[in-house]
Order: sequence, then structure tokens, then C-alpha cells
Amino acid sequence: MTTPPLITGLDAIVHGGDYNPEQWPEEVWHEDVQMMREAGVNLVNLGMFSWALLEPEEGVFTFDRLDRILDLLHEAGIRVGLATPTAAPPAWLLHHYPGVRPQTSTGQTLFGAARQTLCPSSPDYARAAERITEQLARRYADHPAVALWHVHNEYGGAMPACYCEVSAEAFRGWLQKRYGRLDVLNNAWGTTFWGQSYGAWEQITPPRQAPTAINPALQLDFLRFCNDAHLQCYRRERDIVRRHAPNTPITTNFMIVNCKWIDYWSWADEVDIVANDHYLQAEEEDNHIELAMAADVTRGLAGGRPWLLMEHSTSAVNWQPRNLAKRPGEMRRNSLAHVARGADGVMFFQWRASRFGAEKFHSAMVPHNGRRGRVWGEVVDLGRELGELSELRGSTVRADTALIWDWQSWWAMELEWRPTCDHTYLERFRAFYTWLWRTHRTVDVLPPEADLSGYRMVVVPSLYLTTPAAAEELTRYVRAGGTVVVSYFSGIVDANDAVHPGGHPGALRELLGVEIDEFLPLRDGESVHLDNGVSGTVWSERIVLTGAERVLSYTDGPAAGGPAVTRNTVGAGQVWYVSTRPDPDGLRAVLDEIAPPPVVDGLPEDVEVLRRTSDRGSFLITVNHTGKEVDVPARGVDLVDGTRVEQTLTVPAEGVRVLREEGTD
Repeated sequence: MTTPPLITGLDAIVHGGDYNPEQWPEEVWHEDVQMMREAGVNLVNLGMFSWALLEPEEGVFTFDRLDRILDLLHEAGIRVGLATPTAAPPAWLLHHYPGVRPQTSTGQTLFGAARQTLCPSSPDYARAAERITEQLARRYADHPAVALWHVHNEYGGAMPACYCEVSAEAFRGWLQKRYGRLDVLNNAWGTTFWGQSYGAWEQITPPRQAPTAINPALQLDFLRFCNDAHLQCYRRERDIVRRHAPNTPITTNFMIVNCKWIDYWSWADEVDIVANDHYLQAEEEDNHIELAMAADVTRGLAGGRPWLLMEHSTSAVNWQPRNLAKRPGEMRRNSLAHVARGADGVMFFQWRASRFGAEKFHSAMVPHNGRRGRVWGEVVDLGRELGELSELRGSTVRADTALIWDWQSWWAMELEWRPTCDHTYLERFRAFYTWLWRTHRTVDVLPPEADLSGYRMVVVPSLYLTTPAAAEELTRYVRAGGTVVVSYFSGIVDANDAVHPGGHPGALRELLGVEIDEFLPLRDGESVHLDNGVSGTVWSERIVLTGAERVLSYTDGPAAGGPAVTRNTVGAGQVWYVSTRPDPDGLRAVLDEIAPPPVVDGLPEDVEVLRRTSDRGSFLITVNHTGKEVDVPARGVDLVDGTRVEQTLTVPAEGVRVLREEGTD
């Protein structure tokens, strides 16, 4: 069924960007509005970094400038996502209340002239943030231009954790609520190791720099506390806005994949619209696959509903070692690839390229040379095309495969003193995702304890921290006839980073039908080989079969002669285990033998084929990342140019086509 529109009152896919008119004289605003209309812009984010202008002195507010720009945008029919400016504390706040400044784990105090210089647990920051939010919400709750409230900006991005004394006290309060009694905490943290037992709550400190490795359970709980501290800041501002504007959606912008330290599963139900910022890693080969992965994770957070691409770039960014410009047509292709994976809005940072400041070399919708720039022409064309694709709004993506993603497992797995520094969370996740992408399998990304019913296959690339509930859901799914693929170093520890009793792979031992006698990480550059010719690096294991059958064996290395890939039949289904890191071709050779056949087959690897459906019909979106035109079997009408396709849809080299299908189910 069709879902409600993201932004009430908009009759097209959202198109726009962050607008910072305070950087420009007022005569430029009128030109901006005229150009926005030319580009089909229907929503801008406004006021994100304007705290110092709105409240130049404590308790002194100046809203005349914001009044004028809101009225100007409203007259032009452009809707506004009005931001609370609390990600950029003003200089007076940091000067008068130095406790707002955050501290690092080494005790170093951080200063201003930047953004996000704040301790999320600071009561002085909280009072100031509440005051400016209250003023904004009261004044603009009923302004006809305001269609969305945008709280803060990229929580945890620049400063994920503060280690000051205020944060330490807040951490202790968080722990008291979580554990209740010190003996419960001591047991959960395993503090008998190295004589770390606590006799009073005030003895507990954040994981500040120490002579050697710090208790991993303490570190894991501190990361949870930091996530919750940022979430509390969001809720505080959101609830103020909600009191004044109960019918206007409220959100904040996530940084999925790029922000390790925020557990967005815990945030997803707190926002009215899931919104994400995504920036390509410009020098990375096949970075369009990483884009697809981020989009699929975002759709997972949205529960399969449409979501908003809050920020991406028209061309180069400014913060990578080498900021490569996008090639002609790449911005359109990136934008529509997000739409193909469920986005009902495409927005950019930012509207007009800055002349000064840290981001002046970041691309924008209006480049430094204005209308003469190549980028401007592409922005106008994209806006026109998004207007033609309004039928897609509210439709949802069909997926046949589930992929398990967990931020807390990511945190725990990459703490100190693991079997090897070469095993990283994102690498395994991306390796399995890349195989799924290249074999044209559409993926839903789910949290570990989600209901897995209805999927043809479930992939578990890296679930080091595995709860009993997650193991039970995987087992239920397999018993009912499902197929699961699990990669190494999964199932190992519980929520406190304690090894599950009874041996590895812990919570998944019975499901997998194997016991890992010993982890056998490999030297840098060392390889092992399997009896199908595939080679592996980084990891191997000495496996004892306790119910599973051997599928592939190691032919050399520390586990020579032992099982390398296993299969266990549980109920009506099967679970497979891959105990090494094959190269991409080797992983594909293994997984192609395991997986059900893909729904889409026979196309070049670098062609995305996605289907969005609603009660208005079915829409086929094909994104061609190759240098040659591609023919795709299809029947329907092109939504952009209106041409009818009877049997074969021809997609130009590095192009995109969107078809309203006919004759499909």
C-alpha cells in the first residue's frame, strides 16, 4: 500500500538543500529564491548554524532576519525545514560557561571556533538549548512556510563522547538505573579480573586513558551511555517543539555507515521521518555499492517506509584527503540510486557554495560561478526530473534477502586486544553486501532480534555480540525452512562482552552445529586455501563438527585438513558457516553454491534493478553504472519522457530509467 507523504503539502519528491542566507547580503536572498524556483526546489533546511545570530547575547533574541527570509520563502511557495541551531553553540556560551566545553579521554579540553563544541551532559548547555528551542518553537510553530522541524545536526558526528566530570557523574547515574546495585554491575563487568571491583558508585569513571587496556564491559556501557546522552538532547528539543507544533513532523539527520558511535536502531522510533546524510568516498572504487548499502540501512531504520536523503553532495566534498569532483551525470545517478532504494526526498549540503569558512570548497547546488557552472545545469535538470517522478512517492521497495546489522556489535568487536587487528566490522559487512549487490539481490537491513519471516535468505556477516534473543530468532527462522549464512567471529560474547559459556561460537554453537576449538588468525599477507581452490586471508579456525557437515576443507595453513565451510540442517532449513575471509571472487564462489537463485539474472553486475510498489502500481528503476547501454526485459511507460516500452528497456551508459510497469504482479 502507498504510505503517507513525507512532507504534507508537497506534491512531488522532496528536492532542496541546507540554506544559509546569513552568509550573504539580503539582495542575494531574492536571487536565491528565484533560482530555487528554476531548480524545482520545494524544501530547504534553514537556521542550522544560526544560534549566534538569533541569540547574540544570553537571553537577547533577534528574529527579524529569520522572519524576513521565512516570509520570502513562503511567498515563493518553498517549504522550510526549520532547524534548532544547537549544534553550533555561540561564543558567549562557551566563554561564560566553560563547563560546556567537552573533554577528551586524555583530559584535554576542546574549544570553539568550530561546531559541536559541547558536552551533551552539561546542564548549562541543556538550559541554553532549551531556551533557544522554546523561543523558535513558540514563534514559528504556525508559520505557513514551516513544514518540518530539524533538530540539531549530525548528533555524535564531531564529538561522540565527552569524558569530563559532569559526564562522569551522568554516567554513574545511567549505570545506577541500568544495574540498580553495585554487586550486579561488578558481576556484569567481570570486575574480579585485574582486581577492578567497585565498592562505591563514585569510584567509577569513564574509560579515560589508562596504562593499558580498559575493561571492555565498561567501555561498551560508556558508549551506550554516550548514545543515550545524545538521544536525551534530541528528545529534550523535540518535546519542546512538539508542544508548540504537534502536527508538524520532527526529525534529525543521521550519518549511517559514516558514524560508528550512534546506535541508530535506538533512534529510529524517536523521529517522525528517518533522514540520512551520505557522502561518497570519492577515491574508492565501486563507491556506488557503498551508497546502495547506506541507503538500504537507512530504509531498514525506516521500517521499510520511504525516507529522506537529507544531505549529499552535488560534486566534491571538502574533508577527504583528495576531494574528487563527480563526473558529469554522476550526481543524477547518485540521487536516483537513493530514490530507487526508498528515498522520497533528495537534498544537498548546501544551496549556495560558501565564500569563507571551513567548507568553502564543498560543492553546492549553486557553485561559486553560479549559473555558468556545470553543476547548476545538472541541479536544474534533476529538479525537473524529480518532478516527473512524483508517482513514486509513498511506494516501497521489495526485498528478498535480510542482512543483519548491529552498531553495538561493531563497538564491541573493535575494542582492544581481539584475536587480530585485521578483522573489522564494516569490511565483512561490505564484503557480503557487495556479493548480494553484484548478484542483483535486493536487501532489507534488520537489527539482530528482528522477525525474519518471509525472507528467502538471511545473511549474518559480523555478529560478534549476540544476544540469546537474536540466536533464538535465527533458529526459529531456520527451523521454519529458511537459509542463513554466518561469517566467522559471530556469536562470541553477550551484551557485556563476556564470552558465552560452553565454548565458541557461543550463542550460535547449537544452530551452526560446530564447536570452534581455537581461533587461528593469520599473519599479515598470509593465505590459506580451500579444496575448491578458493584462498582466504586474515582468519581461520580449528572446527569440530557437532552436527554440521563439512562442505569445504582447508588444504593448508594452521587448520589444514579441517572443515572451512560447513552446513547444518535444522528443522526444514539450513545454516551455513564460513570460517575464513575469502577474496571477493572466492566469497562469491562459495556463496553462489549456498544461496537461492537471484530474482533478477542475466544482467551485467554493475546494473542496479530495483522495484518500488504501491497501490498506484509497480515501478522499475534501473541504474546503469557501466560505460555501455544495457537492455533490460521490461514493459511499461517511462515516467520521465513518456515513451512506451513493449519488451526491452534500453538504459544508456551511466544512465538511469524509471518505468511504470505493465503486466507485472
